[in-house]
Amino acid sequence: MPPSLRLDPQTLLSAYSQGVFPMADHDGVIRWYSADPRGVIPLNAFHIPHTLAALVRQNKFQIRINHNFEFTMRACMTAPRDRDGGTWINETLIDAYVNLHKLGFAHSVEAWQNNQLAGGLYGVSLGAVFFGESMFHHQRDASKIALVHLVQRLNERGFELLDTQATNPHLRRFGCIDIPADQSLIRLKKALTRECTFD
Repeated sequence: MPPSLRLDPQTLLSAYSQGVFPMADHDGVIRWYSADPRGVIPLNAFHIPHTLAALVRQNKFQIRINHNFEFTMRACMTAPRDRDGGTWINETLIDAYVNLHKLGFAHSVEAWQNNQLAGGLYGVSLGAVFFGESMFHHQRDASKIALVHLVQRLNERGFELLDTQATNPHLRRFGCIDIPADQSLIRLKKALTRECTFD
């Protein structure tokens, strides 16, 4: 079995700047991946379904930013991803991203209700790019509302790119599209020349 990668902050940030990200396979080994085509959500064309927009206005959940990053990431880890319950997050990745969080590069958007974490997401902020890593929900629509607040925050702070790595039917509802990897890298390099503050 090959050894897992060394995931120090400098190596992680260098990988993200090149469109590469780590994932744990079913054997527990962490490997580097990229995607072609690449999933992105155009921030100027983000679509909020009418029913979800109504829920956002109800303020059903309290949105917190970076309130408990590790807790959010662990909730993403335990959320089932496929029929056998697999996940691409393990303890090594949690340690690596918690370190990034402490350095100000990894962030969580959390939906709370009655002091309970109902849903949320986390990702990496670099330049004017936010790389969405994972999301989860314990209550219906909680992660969707967290995504709405993420996009609102990114737009308010001048971000250019929301990278989702891949698309799926859930993300396509919000306007997520596939673009060729070479075009994605061009957009990525351009967005990395600017500095935006997430937190």
